[in-house]
Amino acid sequence: MSNDRKDRGDAKKGGSRMKRGKKKVCAFCVDKADTIDYKDINKIRKFVTERGKILPRRISGNCAKHQRALTEAVKRARNIALLPFTTE
Repeated sequence: MSNDRKDRGDAKKGGSRMKRGKKKVCAFCVDKADTIDYKDINKIRKFVTERGKILPRRISGNCAKHQRALTEAVKRARNIALLPFTTE
C-alpha cells in the first residue's frame, strides 16, 4: 500500500509540469503587411503542409486577424490552381 502512494505521488509531480516554449510572433505583423495577396505563392506556401492542409494558428504563430486573411488567400489560390488542394 505504501508503494502505491509513492508511485501515485511521483507520477503526479512529474505529469503536472508542462514545459512552455517561446511564443511565436506573427510573420505578417512583423512585416507590417496590410493585406495577404493570394498571388504571392512563396509566402503562402510556408503556411501549408506537404499534404495541402493549412497550418493552424497555434503552430504557425499568426495572429487571429492574419490567420483569417491567410486562410482566405490559400482558398483563393487553390481555386485558381496556384496551390493544390491535396497531393497524391
